[in-house]
Amino acid sequence: MLTTLLLIMIILLLLNFPMMIPLILAPVIIMLIYNPNLSMDLLMKQLLTGIESPVLLCVPLFIFAADIMTSGRTSQRLLDFIGGAFVGHMRGGYAVTTAAACTMFGGAISGSTQATVVAIGRPMRERLLKIGYKDSSAMALIINSSDVALLVPPSIGMIIYALAAGSGVSVGDLFIAGIIPGLIVFLSFAIYSVIYAKLKDIPLADRVSWPDRLKYFRKALLPLGFPIIIIGGIYMGYFTPVEASGISVLYALILEVLIFKTIPWKKIPSIALSTGLVTSAVFILVAGGQLFTWVLGYARIPQQITESVLGTDPSAMYVLFIVSIFFFIGCMFVDPIVVILILTPIFAPAAEAAGVDLIHLGIIVTFQAALGSATPPFGGVDIFTASAVFKKPYLEVIKSTPPFIIMLLIIGGVLLVLFPQLSLVLI
Repeated sequence: MLTTLLLIMIILLLLNFPMMIPLILAPVIIMLIYNPNLSMDLLMKQLLTGIESPVLLCVPLFIFAADIMTSGRTSQRLLDFIGGAFVGHMRGGYAVTTAAACTMFGGAISGSTQATVVAIGRPMRERLLKIGYKDSSAMALIINSSDVALLVPPSIGMIIYALAAGSGVSVGDLFIAGIIPGLIVFLSFAIYSVIYAKLKDIPLADRVSWPDRLKYFRKALLPLGFPIIIIGGIYMGYFTPVEASGISVLYALILEVLIFKTIPWKKIPSIALSTGLVTSAVFILVAGGQLFTWVLGYARIPQQITESVLGTDPSAMYVLFIVSIFFFIGCMFVDPIVVILILTPIFAPAAEAAGVDLIHLGIIVTFQAALGSATPPFGGVDIFTASAVFKKPYLEVIKSTPPFIIMLLIIGGVLLVLFPQLSLVLI
């Protein structure tokens, strides 16, 4: 049954259908083949069940907040503050600025890797090229630094994982658990950027005067409130992740419409429409993932996979390494949201039985999803986004990605697996 299911999906993908069609149509076809008497109402119920969870309210609200700020000047103010004020004049300073800005914007503000590529990638690529970086190196840094958006709150990947793993997993705990791994990635990229700049003798940028630094700080003061509100509010227990997403939209509107006045009120409906289109695609994938998972469970495929791959009594370490391999390979070929929705229900019960904390498992899963989303050949939501935004061929975009992939593999495939407290110490 699994072979037939995968074969139908592959055929539909080869026929150039978008991922949401095979994800929904393949399970329906397989059930009609193997159980033609099954009520279609039951299949429709599974689709609707997939999008009933209240936690999914976070997704459109965080995306809406990110869209508002991307349309305004928030990203530029952060770039001026981080790069122009403090590290831009240092060796590798603009590269460190890129990694820091992607971490701050992608994590604490947008939660989307693609939004980060667009918002931070465009201005920073120009600065990196002007100072002397090769285009392929600049794009590789932007793509991989944007992956931190899946690790630092508000991460859409974590929200989807919590939904797929079950009601016992807290989105708030996942948000907090991703902070240290996200910072480790940023520090690794920053160190690499400094070393690269010294080896390639990248010229230094002009030093900014202290009055200008103070000016940049004042401009960035309000945008810097986002991580404080979202992370601090959730961590201190003042509000839930869903409430945080609503507050982020309100804060974005206040900043960009009323204070900075970079967006007129009449533009908000068009921004909301863009958010709605993105959200609808995500929700269709979530609904399809629920149906796909239900069909797998109906055929007892998860049990067969875990027994054949993990055995009867696997250790926690072995489970985490297997999970890392499966998610990394899966996200190289399929959208991370789809992989999380399909594989999490398969491996989460076995991991919990082996003594793995489901929050720790969630960090491993989202980390591998982040890595896979910037890894050739097709794990390329970020790669293809960069190719389209920068108007560069695929091969040039991925040319300089190997060093970053190696760093991410060491952090996600080794450090986080061997040292669970890197994920769990803050919760």
